[in-house]
Formats: sequence, structure tokens, C-alpha cells
Amino acid sequence: MAVGGLPGGSRTHPVDACLTGLAIQEYVTRMNAQRQKLRLPPWELRVGIHTGGVMAGIVGRRKFTYDVWGDAVNVAARMEATCDPGRVNVSEQTWQHVRHQFEAEPRGTIEAKHKGRLQVFFLKKS
Repeated sequence: MAVGGLPGGSRTHPVDACLTGLAIQEYVTRMNAQRQKLRLPPWELRVGIHTGGVMAGIVGRRKFTYDVWGDAVNVAARMEATCDPGRVNVSEQTWQHVRHQFEAEPRGTIEAKHKGRLQVFFLKKS
């Protein structure tokens, strides 16, 4: 464990994050099939992934919360916000780490606050 409770760097982290994002979307798809049978509205889930360093720690004076923040968190949030429901949206930086393990659909660029235009990709289920 690194300082602050975050794990140390891992060469497989981008691949692991992508596998997790796809697995979560597959789970939601299965649950939505069940929800449809019960005439319940579907869940719409968006997953955004970006690769980079983060900071973590406890914030607050009276009520403590453990939080993770940094540029990578902000960009990942932008990936999620601009994603289509049921998809996994990854940044070009993440794509460069995982391009040999996954297929992706280039989707152009998005505008990210304080970052400008970023190239983004939808991961395809393999």
C-alpha cells in the first residue's frame, strides 16, 4: 500500500479498469432484462475511464470522508458525463495502454474543462 491508502502503481490497472467497466455494463444489461419482465424502467449506466495519477485522503472537520481527487478523476468524470448509456468511454491515454487487449470504436473528440479537446473511444465487448 502506498501512502494515503491507495495501492501502488500497477501495469495492469488500465486493463483491469476496462474489464471491470465492461463487466458492470454486462451485469446491468442482464438486470435490465429482468426489470423489463417486471415492467420496471431500465437502469442507464455510463462508465468513463481515464488513466493517470490521483491523490487521496480524509477531508472534513466534523464529518470525515475519504475522497480521491486529481486530474485523472476529473477527466474520468468527463468521460462518464459524455458517454452513451450502456457504453464504456475511455480517454486516448487509457486507450494507448489497452489497445492490444481490446477493440474500440473511435468517437471523435469531446470538450473537457481545463483540458481542451480530448480524443475518446467506446470499448467494444469482445
